[in-house]
Amino acid sequence: MFPGSAVQEKMLRDEFTIFKQMDDLLLPTLFDYSLTDATNTEHSVTRKEAEYLFSFFKECPLFRWKDVHNNCEARAEAVCLLLDAWHIPNYKGWVFSGAFLKNHIGGLKQFWNYHVAALLQVKANDANEFYIIDPSTATELILLNDWAANVTEYPHSYHFIKNAGVYIFPSGAIGKYNWHRRSKQNKKWTIQGLAGINGVTKTGKAQLMFQKKRISNAGFDFEVLKKVNPLQNRFVVEI
Repeated sequence: MFPGSAVQEKMLRDEFTIFKQMDDLLLPTLFDYSLTDATNTEHSVTRKEAEYLFSFFKECPLFRWKDVHNNCEARAEAVCLLLDAWHIPNYKGWVFSGAFLKNHIGGLKQFWNYHVAALLQVKANDANEFYIIDPSTATELILLNDWAANVTEYPHSYHFIKNAGVYIFPSGAIGKYNWHRRSKQNKKWTIQGLAGINGVTKTGKAQLMFQKKRISNAGFDFEVLKKVNPLQNRFVVEI
């Protein structure tokens, strides 16, 4: 080893660390491994299937995709429940503002604290990629990281994957295992959300008294839809 090479090596390592930190600062969103649930690598769909499912949900009149400020949990849950009924493996993608999740700088667009959408694991050569179904914020199937970046106003936001059976995070500290799972109550909120009513808010609770028919219709249409797997009603061409 030449004299001074150890010093030079340390300087190079320090420079690399600095550049890496600067690169991280420029990224609008970061993947949070500490909150992510494991996925089953065998549970995936093809890209063609994923694209068709996105188009199906985008055009489905049951979903109020233009209501971007409300009921993202309900829409994500409804998509995942339908995918479950059709035996299509699925998860949920979440993105949080840095300010809300970690109490430091980082914000989402629309002044959101968080956003959630259904997620599909898609076969890609020898690996899998994660794509989001969210016509409320994207016009086509979109990678998880790109989706999170698109709804980020300024760094950093944090995105991760949760099991589809997870409905909402706790009111206190957000950990990996303390989330609220599916229940009869949040199933009601899901149907109410499909009807355009946020049953958790004061305004939504007032609407429940006068919109029973609309909620009943949404519930009926949802149950009918569970019996119709769109992938079984078309020929998916594989490339």
